[in-house]
Amino acid sequence: MATLIYGPSDVPIHIDDRALAHLKIVIATKLRRNESFTLSWKHPEGEPGGRSTIWIHPSIPLRFVFDEPEPPQISMKWIEQLVHSANSSGGISLVDEVLDSAEIESTGAGA
Repeated sequence: MATLIYGPSDVPIHIDDRALAHLKIVIATKLRRNESFTLSWKHPEGEPGGRSTIWIHPSIPLRFVFDEPEPPQISMKWIEQLVHSANSSGGISLVDEVLDSAEIESTGAGA
């Protein structure tokens, strides 16, 4: 489980490593353009239920901490979904990765 550390808060935000790697790409792109936006997610298992939203702004410190030493393979389809939500009025909604049948067969997940 990776960790997103945002601003001066000492409360870590726990997100799956693969999901955070994809979010990092979208967030970095938005911040490079000096764009502010919201990021929303459902709380992971093992934490109190519910969901959270934070306001992401270029002036607020942000740190991505990954448990895995190697970056995962990036899904352009997932990046596109996240970018689409990032450009909406609701901001980024962290959604689960959707694999099409060809991706499932190539990863062996369908076997």
